[in-house]
Amino acid sequence: MTIITLGPQGTFSHELALRMQWPDIRLASTIHDIFAAVASGEGDGLVPLENSEAGGVGETLDGLLKFPLFITGEIFMPVHHHLASGVPLSRMRVVYAHPQTHEQCSERIREWGVPVIHTSSNASSALEARKTPNAGAILSVSAASLYKIPVILSNVENNASNTTRFVLVSRTHPGTDEAQKCSIVIDPSTDRAGLLYDLLGVFARRNINLTRIESRPSKRGMGNYVFFLDYAWSADTRQALEELRSITEVRELGCYRKLGILP
Repeated sequence: MTIITLGPQGTFSHELALRMQWPDIRLASTIHDIFAAVASGEGDGLVPLENSEAGGVGETLDGLLKFPLFITGEIFMPVHHHLASGVPLSRMRVVYAHPQTHEQCSERIREWGVPVIHTSSNASSALEARKTPNAGAILSVSAASLYKIPVILSNVENNASNTTRFVLVSRTHPGTDEAQKCSIVIDPSTDRAGLLYDLLGVFARRNINLTRIESRPSKRGMGNYVFFLDYAWSADTRQALEELRSITEVRELGCYRKLGILP
């Protein structure tokens, strides 16, 4: 099984793939590249979907919209960030950080008063900090060790329980065996009062627990949105989807199980 995830070495995605002990791990430059590689049949993808502090990962949500792929499993991983640099904080002139990392560590960054430059990954932050004088990077302890940058401040995330939810994406539908959760995208074709109430009522009437709902621009103009919904699998799932389709356009992303909650 080939797993394609976000590189370079030292990203949280790469760390998770190693911890899951998948034998064949490939690294891609962007989340979009992961989706493209999976869609072309090169393997399955491992991507971050949401974070407990920063919310949904936009590039992953866009990938789920653009590519005809399915979610086949989810993994929860605690995420701890560290400030690493070859100089003390008092001499630091810039900090490199991924946008999601920046948001997850925003409170401490404001305290430091050091300008932040965004990068494509935590590993890229390390590479930029290594070649820039008086620079620091916010990254994992494994990335700091890999790129040989001393950690000067540990656990700089806003919340000690900071967690990221990762999902596996595949061209193959996961089926419903041992399914615990399902994900769909709702794309309303109309804009009317009470539409969202009607959509959610489909689940409420069947006592199906919605675990997440998130809107995302449809890319078709201002005020036009699609909705990502996660819900606990139920024997009434199929019936609920049939009713939903009588109201609006629905795309199934798959019913799947939890593959792990890492310590």
